[in-house]
Amino acid sequence: MAQNHFDIVVIGSGPGGYIAGLKAAQMGARAMVIEDHHLGGTCLNYGCIPSKALLSSAEVLHTIRHAGNWGIQVQGEVQCDWKQVIGHKDRILRQLRGGIAALFKGRGVVQGEGRGSVESAGRVVVTPKEGSPQVVTGDKVIIATGSVPSTIPGWPEDPARICTSDEAVHWTSLPERLLIVGGGVIGSEFACMMQAFGVQVTVVEMLSRLIPTMDADLGDALGKIFKQRGIDCHLETRIDSVQITDQGTIQARFSGGETREFDRVLVATGRRPNTKGLGLDQAGIRTDDRGFVPVNDHLETNLRGHYAIGDVNGRCLLAHAASAHAAAAVENALEHGKPFKSPIPSAVYTFPEVAAVGLTEQQAREKGLPIAIGNFPIGRLGKAMAARHTEGFVKLIRHRETGELLGAHMIGAHATECIAAATGMLHLKASMHDVAEAVWAHPTISEAIKESAEDALNMGLHLPPRKIFRVAV
Repeated sequence: MAQNHFDIVVIGSGPGGYIAGLKAAQMGARAMVIEDHHLGGTCLNYGCIPSKALLSSAEVLHTIRHAGNWGIQVQGEVQCDWKQVIGHKDRILRQLRGGIAALFKGRGVVQGEGRGSVESAGRVVVTPKEGSPQVVTGDKVIIATGSVPSTIPGWPEDPARICTSDEAVHWTSLPERLLIVGGGVIGSEFACMMQAFGVQVTVVEMLSRLIPTMDADLGDALGKIFKQRGIDCHLETRIDSVQITDQGTIQARFSGGETREFDRVLVATGRRPNTKGLGLDQAGIRTDDRGFVPVNDHLETNLRGHYAIGDVNGRCLLAHAASAHAAAAVENALEHGKPFKSPIPSAVYTFPEVAAVGLTEQQAREKGLPIAIGNFPIGRLGKAMAARHTEGFVKLIRHRETGELLGAHMIGAHATECIAAATGMLHLKASMHDVAEAVWAHPTISEAIKESAEDALNMGLHLPPRKIFRVAV
């Protein structure tokens, strides 16, 4: 076999791309993974991992400042050593990048260093930062180039002051006054984090609630918590203009006419596909009007033998979705697969955490499904009371006729861990009776899932009985 020919060529080494390379090698295929930056892609270098490293420090700081609630007295002023915080973050990134490189070496995955582009079917050009381009060929090609943060046209281009999350996770200093444009997952996580670090935070969101893509009750609950903490949230509001003053501060004019001054702006208005320079048009690979690469249920593009996984296909812009797509695409490429239809959970690492999987109440009603809803306040749990983590609730959605679990939505301590149980049950198409009848460990936060299921079935014992009104006929 020619040295530059592979069974599978993967473009991108994020949580989709590197998993695709490892999965291909595990299945006996010769694989190359092409990357023009650090191994690990956005998730490892600019997203999931660095933001969670920062959030972990922020949550500890928040907890210490409220230690009196646990009967713990802390003497003196509690402060953040930002240099140590970002030092921890940087060490973790280096360690994980090295881990991927070691996994590649151990399984014989070839790493191509440079920008990959599809010249034609099965033919990929690797253009390094220095040196001549190299052509490699593959029986199958997997596009795993991810996404990049959206920016706002017409705003000043000054990444030191008007930033995206790419810059914000690597700030070397903290601003005093921060404007966050967008109250979705990224905006909410940074608002929670920066407020704990002592930053004066203002969030502007065009829609009527925070985390608007999730169940409405979750966004409403998170908004109330943010308000209690002094995070200034402006819903149903736009930023009409932004300008940098002679003093280096930023003046932002709100849609209501008010003008405010900030030290930095974080633009968190979503993400767009990273397809620039990929050569998709010349290869005959179709993109939609937003630039995403449409795929079928086998994650294959319109060009046979060419797959697109993760953010770039627009189906679900989450790291774990990309990893799941990767394994499925490789299996399909090597003709051992099946359609990908697994439910994908969402996780928001505010404190308290937010997590969800399946249909929201709003989506179920839009589909015209007959539903019943169970809801259980986490504050009623013994574990929550004992640990003083009483904020939040679990909400489950049941199909009234089939009994099937349709969706699970949580806000509260350890929600991002607890959602795994609901995800597994949704994947197995469990009924709400299955959820209610399973034995859940006590005392735990996850018990709220069982309690919510019982509530959806009108079987709950730890809530007052529901009143049933009968109309005389």
